[in-house]
Amino acid sequence: MARARTLLAFIFFLALSGCVVNPVTGKRELSVVTPAQEISIGERQYVPAQQMQGGEYAVDEALSRYVSSVGNRLATVSGVDLPYEFVVLNNSVPNAWALPGGKIAINRGLLVELGSEAELAAVLGHEITHAAARHGARSISRGMLLQGALIAAAIGASNTEYAGAVVGAGQVAAGLITTKYGRDAEREADYYGTRFMAAAGYDPQAAVALQETFVRLSQGRQTSWMQGLFSSHPPSAERVANNKLLVRQLRAEGITADKLGKSEYLTAMRTINKDKDAYAAFDEARSEFGKNNDTAALAKVNAALKLQPKEAAFHGLRGDIRRTQGRKSDALINYNRAIGFDDGYYAYYLGRGLVRSLAADSGQGASLAKADLNKSVSLLPTAIAYEQLGKIAESEGNQDAALQYYEAASKSGGAAGQTALKSLWRIDLPRRPGEYLSAKVINTGRGPVLIVTNPTDVNVSDVVVKVDLAWKDGETVKTSGRAGSVSAQSSQQIRLRARDVPLVGARASIVSARVNSENSK
Repeated sequence: MARARTLLAFIFFLALSGCVVNPVTGKRELSVVTPAQEISIGERQYVPAQQMQGGEYAVDEALSRYVSSVGNRLATVSGVDLPYEFVVLNNSVPNAWALPGGKIAINRGLLVELGSEAELAAVLGHEITHAAARHGARSISRGMLLQGALIAAAIGASNTEYAGAVVGAGQVAAGLITTKYGRDAEREADYYGTRFMAAAGYDPQAAVALQETFVRLSQGRQTSWMQGLFSSHPPSAERVANNKLLVRQLRAEGITADKLGKSEYLTAMRTINKDKDAYAAFDEARSEFGKNNDTAALAKVNAALKLQPKEAAFHGLRGDIRRTQGRKSDALINYNRAIGFDDGYYAYYLGRGLVRSLAADSGQGASLAKADLNKSVSLLPTAIAYEQLGKIAESEGNQDAALQYYEAASKSGGAAGQTALKSLWRIDLPRRPGEYLSAKVINTGRGPVLIVTNPTDVNVSDVVVKVDLAWKDGETVKTSGRAGSVSAQSSQQIRLRARDVPLVGARASIVSARVNSENSK
């Protein structure tokens, strides 16, 4: 009860001391994340967030510059001074997101669905508002208070090692870009985003048309839309009605902004629109590859390459396919081409590093593999890269480095993480058996029993336990118990010698053990 009162007092203190003025709305709001910390979070997570979503769209850099120019035009009129950045991501899913501190991204898949520069301004204005009005900080603060946590926990998390495919910074980035804002935040983003676009000279009616399109698509429940923009920014008839009301209000205020920019938008989108069929074939190739249909996947990606030979993602996928087919030389050629067209995406270095590590028959080969794998984790830390680096370190006799890599990989819940965890146990359990195995003595009616428990997924043998027993007559017995083999996720019981006097105290500790990795679960 006292602990609960302390926690409530702590939360109340934060509520009083953490109230700040929202720079967009002018309202006082609770926030335990400072503006400087917001900027730091955004800067740290921007690269891994991009990497997780396909990396930058590099085929047409002019399009990225165009999107940035529209974004900066809106940011200028927002009145909130943030280090804004805008990026186009090479991802077919229609989506856009903002990180705290003004780091904003829009997917290639959303750009092809828009019809004018004004509609682009409506999307970017919405995301700018999320950043400028500190909606991300509000979400972080709310979550921290509910857990009774300090700000240091959130900031520290940005340095920790992601479940599934990625680990480390990817975990934090994934949480930030998949944040579902509340209805109030979405209303604010619509309201002020539309005001920003009107202040920048764009016809605010485009925001209405955009929301009407989103509502229509949501009713059709297109899969790509449901997994993208609609999952975090759900459209509704209410939002359409609110936008219509706002347009009338803006006109009543004398705002006559009417720029649509259809021709400018079509000009900027010329390359990406020309490549629609190529990306459709690429998406089909990825789907087939995910189903292990290598032949169909290769045919589709080859079709994509004929239409757009400069797209690094197409070469990278062909490298992935050929690597799984065991065609190492061909895979290396594809990864080299991918990196030649885009040297800033982790997956190409990861793929090339895996091929080089599998084909390494010399110190130089291992060195090249390590360079690629380390480059990949500098862009996006993944369990598969860390696990492979662990294997290389172990083959070089550097078990301490191998342990560090395996531990980093084990933070993932995927297959590579599980494999790395077993490798970690294999090396570290014999070194520190007491960190993994447990031993205790219980007193039964027939005397003391030693219980040795193995919670890991590896079988162990030659387990030795130190046991101290204290009897009521004052005699103490120091002995060792040999549990022999203890299977993965099981316990072994050993009956100890009983005496006629009661047992009043017992202590047991693991002394040594050996891992039978070939019999692991």
